[in-house]
Amino acid sequence: MKTTAKLGLTAFATITLLFSCKKADYASEDSSTDAKMMTDSTAISSSAAVVPKDSKQKFIRTADIKFKVKNVVKSTYAIENAVQKFGGFVTYTNLQSTILNQIKTKVSQDSTLETTKYYVENNIIIRVPNTQLDTIIKTIAKQIDFLNYRIIKADDVSLKMLSNQLSQQRSAVTQKRVQTAIDSKGKKINDVIDAENTLANQKEEHDNRTVENLSLQDQVNFSTVTLQLYQNETIKQEMAVSEKESDAYKPNLGIQIIDALKSGWYILQAILVFFINIWPFILLAAGGFFLYKKYIKK
Repeated sequence: MKTTAKLGLTAFATITLLFSCKKADYASEDSSTDAKMMTDSTAISSSAAVVPKDSKQKFIRTADIKFKVKNVVKSTYAIENAVQKFGGFVTYTNLQSTILNQIKTKVSQDSTLETTKYYVENNIIIRVPNTQLDTIIKTIAKQIDFLNYRIIKADDVSLKMLSNQLSQQRSAVTQKRVQTAIDSKGKKINDVIDAENTLANQKEEHDNRTVENLSLQDQVNFSTVTLQLYQNETIKQEMAVSEKESDAYKPNLGIQIIDALKSGWYILQAILVFFINIWPFILLAAGGFFLYKKYIKK
């Protein structure tokens, strides 16, 4: 009985251990899959970026992607070249470095080590043919080191463009009728003026619908992609010449003594010249003092 119980406990422990290992394997596999999704460059591709063939609907497609790269400058050049290659163009780019901290350490009498901590980022807006949107996104994906987010939108504007076309047609008919009324004879001047104003309003509305349709068609033909690139914080160190203190520019003691003797001699000369300039007053003062001592005091 004891042997049977021991065998049962051993089997139960073995089965429990196997199930625990399986769960751990599944958990580690899931976590590694999630991590791969954030770092795998192909994860940013989407069917929303693909133009359906023979589709009568018209979509305005936009993409907004933020990701980390190894080198912002190199990735920027690669993206710009790819955009030009596939018939697109860059409408905005803002490449800049932001200094986070800067420390100057004096390593010798005339040398200083400058340590600068900074990060580089670039915000880019590009327009690409809608048929090349997925290709462009896959090309950009090659630069991704870590994906923060990817947003792709496809807005159907078919009904909006149809509404504008119908409005244009109605406006054209109204314009023709108003023009005919203006050209007809026997109308009063007030009626003609009102008709002219109505015609001008109709033309303005027709032009507005035309421009709006052209704008929508342009957005349909060329998708807009907004990119935010950044890289890890970077530390740059370089040696620089130290600025000497004011005491370092003072002459030595011998030169200072010679300069002091010269200055004293110049001062003495100035005093002698001063007294020579006022010799009449000195003479009068001496004569007055002599008379005072000799006559007035007695």
